[in-house]
Amino acid sequence: MLESDNHVKVGISMGDFNGIGMEVIIKTFMDNRMMQLCTPIVYGASRIASFHRKALGIADFSFNIIRDADAANPKMANLINCWDEEIKMELGTSTNLAGEKAIASLELAIADLKSGKIDVLVTAPINKNNVQSATFKFPGHTEYLAEKFDVKDYLMLLVSDDLRIGTVTGHIALNQVASALSTEKIYAKVKLLNNSLIQDFGIRKPKIAVLGLNPHAGDNGLLGEEETKLIIPAIEKLKSEGIMAIGPYAADGFFGSQVYHQFDGVMAMYHDQGLIPFKAMAFESGVNFTAGLPIIRTSPDHGTGYDIAGKNKASESSFRQAVYLACDLFHQRKQQAGLVANPLKITNQRRERG
Repeated sequence: MLESDNHVKVGISMGDFNGIGMEVIIKTFMDNRMMQLCTPIVYGASRIASFHRKALGIADFSFNIIRDADAANPKMANLINCWDEEIKMELGTSTNLAGEKAIASLELAIADLKSGKIDVLVTAPINKNNVQSATFKFPGHTEYLAEKFDVKDYLMLLVSDDLRIGTVTGHIALNQVASALSTEKIYAKVKLLNNSLIQDFGIRKPKIAVLGLNPHAGDNGLLGEEETKLIIPAIEKLKSEGIMAIGPYAADGFFGSQVYHQFDGVMAMYHDQGLIPFKAMAFESGVNFTAGLPIIRTSPDHGTGYDIAGKNKASESSFRQAVYLACDLFHQRKQQAGLVANPLKITNQRRERG
């Protein structure tokens, strides 16, 4: 793709083929107006797509089947056959085969992202259990992508319109959260959020709310000391560097009184502290964005949806918003840098020029 071309090549990993991933992909790109925004390239299998179309009773949609991302038709939804063998479909069921093919799809999409054949990556949901193997031992996409792109500091950021919530700790057990927190870690995650709000969202001076860990933000040490010993020192360090971090706020009152409207970003201490209010407010429009990576990756903020797979009940709203956000972030980074958004593409182009 030429640097002057504003049409974003969106690579899409298929996710678990027994879930609702392919359904929301098909429903999103049945609307031809999406092709005015981007060129979608799905990494999967045409037989799986056909199976889902028949299960959903969709007759007026088909993918443009290609062998290479460079052959994508910008006016159509494209699909690369990542394998040719017959696949046993078991909608609504977790199978090892579905996990294996979900990772195969993801790996091929990442290869094309690294080579610059696609500009951004949107990942359909995987099952965190059936994808585990000798080569994939990660809690989810976020940690896997961080290793693939050799990034140690990254941030899971939930986005819906002007609501942006990050979490200091990720996919760990609740009884491990307190011991996993440190002033340095809180500082680093808020700084990542601040940088992303500037680079990816074009906010010149972000205002960030930092939540406490304990009820009532510790109530001056009565209900816990993490606020005074860990969180407040991190906030003070951030402020000394000119970062507008404010808190710690008691999470229940912060969301209950809608104070979050006054901030550009929110930093929660652990997964459910941020995701429960986020999903309560933005379940069908929320998007998961991995901040801190050199590439752009988004995903819908829902899981495999086994219970409704193949029943034509899944909403494509969150997946569509994930595509929108990926394209918006691409253009924002391009505007910020004055270059194409994928720095790996820039590196490859420079190597080709010698």
